[in-house]
Amino acid sequence: MTLKQHTVRANGLDFPVLEAGDGPLVLCLHGFPDHARSWTDLIERLAKEGYRAVAPAMRGYWPDGRAPDGCYQSWATGGDAVALIEALGSETAVVIGHDWGAAAAYAAANLAPERINKLITMAVPYGPQIRAAFMLDGDQQRRSWYMFFFQTPMAVMAAGANDFAFIDRLWAEWSPGYVLPDADRVALKAMFAHPGVLEETLGYYRQLFGGPEVKPEWAETAAKLGGPISMPALYLHGRNDGCMGVGLLDGMEDQFPAGLRKVVMEDAGHFLQLEQPQRVAEEIIGFLKIGI
Repeated sequence: MTLKQHTVRANGLDFPVLEAGDGPLVLCLHGFPDHARSWTDLIERLAKEGYRAVAPAMRGYWPDGRAPDGCYQSWATGGDAVALIEALGSETAVVIGHDWGAAAAYAAANLAPERINKLITMAVPYGPQIRAAFMLDGDQQRRSWYMFFFQTPMAVMAAGANDFAFIDRLWAEWSPGYVLPDADRVALKAMFAHPGVLEETLGYYRQLFGGPEVKPEWAETAAKLGGPISMPALYLHGRNDGCMGVGLLDGMEDQFPAGLRKVVMEDAGHFLQLEQPQRVAEEIIGFLKIGI
């Protein structure tokens, strides 16, 4: 199966994408600190199953990828997903999102539900319990220490020091026992080493809790997010996720009136699509072909 690399113009950006296959479109959105390359195995498997699988770099994740409007909030990344569906020549798509890609996928489902047939997300649940946990759950606050550190002026320098040792630590804490292969780790760090990329990607966190980087004119679009998800959905979470506690899934189904299948994978952490690629692929393909 040939994996193509090219760019797609959408929403004011030239998105680098990985693509394979022909058939119904499946858009795969990555998170932090990650890149589209982590979807390679899943893209190839989806292509073999008769899908056109495309994984773009998220805004900010390449040298010329700075957000045109300066926005890294989920309504903007969700807007990117919707624009990419159109730019790829499709009326609709299945959208898969991991981590910040999951946040973008939820936003796309709120902003343009007519464009998304099915929604598949991993490692970041959906619902009001998430924000409540950041405020009230001491265990989740400890897991999320890096989010608060990223608000500080020293964050960019610290995250890039000693060959991105900070990022190595996040991977180790979030997926205990999993070791990213050397070639993938080198490629990931090479991406973050491009001038400006690390600073831009931290913008996702610096705009998470408000503050001077959040512009008042964004509020109207942001207000469209957070409602019920109207298409069938699959959610996957690793039992050993050191980033987002498994308890955050509780009550999630209340936000999915069209149906939600929740799967907690044993012996997996935050990067479950890399830790258990076969199981993740089987769950996704089963959901696409059969449903909830």
